[in-house]
Amino acid sequence: MRFSTVCALGGLMAALVAAPAFALDEVTVALAIPPAVHDGAPYAAAEELGYFKQENLSVKTIVFQGAGALLPQVANKRVTFGYPTSEPVISSYFNGKDVLPLRYFYNGVPGNTMEFAVLANSPVKTLADFKGKEIGVGALTWGTIPGGRAALRTAGLTPGKDVNYVAVGALAAGFQALKTGKVAALNFNSSWNDMLEMSGTPIRRIAYPPVFAETAGNGFIAHVDTFRDHPDLMVRFARAYTKAQVACVANPEYCVRAFWRANPQSKPAGDEAQALKDQATLLSRRLQRVLYTPSGQPRVPGYYDLQAIKAGIQAMANAGEYPSANVPVEQIFSNAFIKQINDFDADAVRAQAKAAK
Repeated sequence: MRFSTVCALGGLMAALVAAPAFALDEVTVALAIPPAVHDGAPYAAAEELGYFKQENLSVKTIVFQGAGALLPQVANKRVTFGYPTSEPVISSYFNGKDVLPLRYFYNGVPGNTMEFAVLANSPVKTLADFKGKEIGVGALTWGTIPGGRAALRTAGLTPGKDVNYVAVGALAAGFQALKTGKVAALNFNSSWNDMLEMSGTPIRRIAYPPVFAETAGNGFIAHVDTFRDHPDLMVRFARAYTKAQVACVANPEYCVRAFWRANPQSKPAGDEAQALKDQATLLSRRLQRVLYTPSGQPRVPGYYDLQAIKAGIQAMANAGEYPSANVPVEQIFSNAFIKQINDFDADAVRAQAKAAK
């Protein structure tokens, strides 16, 4: 080999060694409520198990007060993705001038997890029994409120007239409002109600009518420009997130520990073994609702059942929460990337998770 060639190769190798690694793509995810272990653990697991890094991503979450505050952040491209409920986005289509330039690409909560919770000794046993009562929510900007109002309307009630929503704060603040009688019920998700129940407060749950059971809850949403210009970003993020959910089904205890490590303030004081058992149960219950149907059949992660969504929108219109059911559902919810998102070795993910501590 000629000396000049050797020098050239040596210089090339030195340049490669000195060259910085490719920067990770930064992704910010806007959340409408603070993450707890049941919905925050997959982010921690995806970080610790390397799923985000494998997809060349650096992911952070930011909490806003409800979907009403979150959606403008995505619409103005201040954050990459959002994780709001669907009602505010659908509602934007009834005002032709202010349609949000957003589209969902991953159904995070395919079954409706919202419910009403009352104390076990409460006289309220049906939706109709809420007449004259106050119902607590975390904030009046919550995007879940229209669905709750629609459920109440099906029982003949008129929200704002003979039943009222009041802001009581999330989690512990809301739990205290119910326990002290400040409100007759909480309109929280089932996992938060699990937490209240497991903390020692007996409750009774009052479900929404069946037509709302299989609709679109919280999901990942992106600007339409992201769909056009960076579809790979959505695929890579959602694939890492899905892997983490699969991992957390296989080893919920590990995922709880990962969440505690990422959020030390969330670790309960006292008996660590009991706390680990309780929080693993919370996480497993949530994943069962998200990844499986009520009959136990596995769902396709992220998939939108457009017919069920249309039925739910019609029910919202019938209840007077929407002016009509004339909404371009296929334009709001996309299944375009579901096959790519779920293209990974789930058995390998489970094996890795089972070995994690």
